[in-house]
Amino acid sequence: MAETAPKKITRDDIHAKFAELTADVDQQAEAARDTAVTIAAVAGVVVVVAVFLFGRSRGRKRSTIVEVRRF
Repeated sequence: MAETAPKKITRDDIHAKFAELTADVDQQAEAARDTAVTIAAVAGVVVVVAVFLFGRSRGRKRSTIVEVRRF
């Protein structure tokens, strides 16, 4: 049996492996970021509409009616 000398690990080998590992993580992070932005936008619109409707109904309940009479 012939033993082979272990291959030396170079800086390029480490860099290539690191790039391979981080590529998948970067893709997943970008997909999650896109989803989060969409959810935040939808939630923002829902909050604005809810506040508008709440304020509108509250304004109708508390509105003062001013009657002007001329003699």
